[in-house]
Amino acid sequence: MSRNDSTGTPNATTKNRTTMPTWTTRSETAEDVAAIRDIVRAAFPTAEEAGIVDALRADRKAWIDGLSMVSMAPDGTPAGYALLTRCHVDGEPALTLAPCAVLPSFQRTGAGSAAIRAGLDAARAMGENLVLVLGHADYYPRFGFVPASRFGIRAPFEVPDEAMMAMALDGTRPVPTGTIQYPAAFGV
Repeated sequence: MSRNDSTGTPNATTKNRTTMPTWTTRSETAEDVAAIRDIVRAAFPTAEEAGIVDALRADRKAWIDGLSMVSMAPDGTPAGYALLTRCHVDGEPALTLAPCAVLPSFQRTGAGSAAIRAGLDAARAMGENLVLVLGHADYYPRFGFVPASRFGIRAPFEVPDEAMMAMALDGTRPVPTGTIQYPAAFGV
C-alpha cells in the first residue's frame, strides 16, 4: 500500500517496501542551468535535446520565465525537469511541453510528474490556456492530456493521433484550432 502527501505524491512505503521521495519543485535559476543540461543529457540518447533547451532559453519569443521547472530530491539534488515554451496554433498563443527529463537514478519515482505538474500549475496561474505535448499516449493522459485532434489541432508533420496531445487549462475559454507552429529550436 502506498500513502500520499496532500498533493497526491507518493511519499511512503510501496508494495515492494521501497520509499518514494517527496519532491519539491521550483522554477529554474541561473545556478540550475548546468544541472538541467546534465539531467536532459542523461535522459536522452544524444545531446540534441539539451541543445534544444539551450536554444529555447535564448529565444525571447519562446522562453517564458517561470515555466522551466526543476524537481528536487530531499537532499537538494536536481532530479527532474519539465519545460513549457511558447508555440502557436494558427497564430494563437499556446504552450508546448518539451522536453521532460529525469536522471536515470530517479526515474519512476515521481520526479518527472512533479516537475510537469508544477509547470502546468505555473502556466495556469499565468493565465495560459492551451498546452500541447508530443509524447507517450500511456503517460501524459494522467495529467489531463487528450488527443489534440479532439480540439481540431494538428502537428505540422505526420504523427500518430494518440501521440499528439493537448490540454485546456481553463475549460471556460475557447481553444484555437489548426496547425501547431513550434519555436525554431525544434527544427520543424
